[in-house]
Amino acid sequence: MKSLLFSRFLLLLPWVLIVIIVLDIDSSRAPLPALVPRGRGGGGGSGGTRPAAARSPPPTAGAESALPTIYAITPTYSRPVQKAELTRLANTFRQVARLHWILVEDAAARSELVSRFVAGAGLPCTHLHVPTPRRYKRPGLPRATEQRNAGLAWLRQRHQHLPPPQPGVLFFADDDNTYSLELFQEMRTTRKVSVWPVGLVGGRRYERPVVENGKVVGWYTGWRADRPFAIDMAGFAVSLQVILSHPKAVFKRRGSQPGMQESDFLKQITTVEELEPKANNCTKVLVWHTRTEKVNLANEPKYHLDTVNIEV
Repeated sequence: MKSLLFSRFLLLLPWVLIVIIVLDIDSSRAPLPALVPRGRGGGGGSGGTRPAAARSPPPTAGAESALPTIYAITPTYSRPVQKAELTRLANTFRQVARLHWILVEDAAARSELVSRFVAGAGLPCTHLHVPTPRRYKRPGLPRATEQRNAGLAWLRQRHQHLPPPQPGVLFFADDDNTYSLELFQEMRTTRKVSVWPVGLVGGRRYERPVVENGKVVGWYTGWRADRPFAIDMAGFAVSLQVILSHPKAVFKRRGSQPGMQESDFLKQITTVEELEPKANNCTKVLVWHTRTEKVNLANEPKYHLDTVNIEV
């Protein structure tokens, strides 16, 4: 009897050992994480996946149409870097909602280069042209006066028959500047005339209106601080209603001195006390007067030209 039990014990022993080993291996393994299905919107419930970065929803068509339109008047003239300058500017403007570009050539007729550029720019654009009289092209005289006035005339003519209110903002955007997209957000809330700093101008790293208690009280400038508005052309925006309510406000030729066009224009529509400081009380630079370096074309051939005509 004992031998029978001992023989059965020997038969069962290997199986018992195998079961013990399997159980030991399973207990030493780390538990696998539970699989949670990923929701379309990133999952807000317990155990859901967290999105990599929070993104604000894109503006709806209704919200965008409610924004005041920004009208950007840009004088331009023929030169080797003209298309390059306009391309850079268009790349910025395409990212700004509700912007209408008023591009004014200093020419007796629209050039083919700018006409082709406007056709492919991919943004709302009005292409005008007016030549600067030869007597005003001397060094030291104000530039782009006729072109800015042509833009103002088009804007007033377009809106004179439309019923108020007509929300909009006017901005003089020279083609040799560099603009932060934040600047357009700042200027869009302009009630009358808003101002901000401009970088790389006046022989300084920046110029700006000096603000105390939310009001402009002076000017940090490197040139003629006695000007009524010691500000660069890129340093202010004007409400469309102000432009329409002052139909005679233009940039003057007669009696205007170099560097005084901004003051001569702003004196017709506002006072220093009424200016609206933007860009964190005029402590942030959001536009730079960069100016493209004059190109060196000394090696450009005069006679043996390329076999193809490439537009630059």
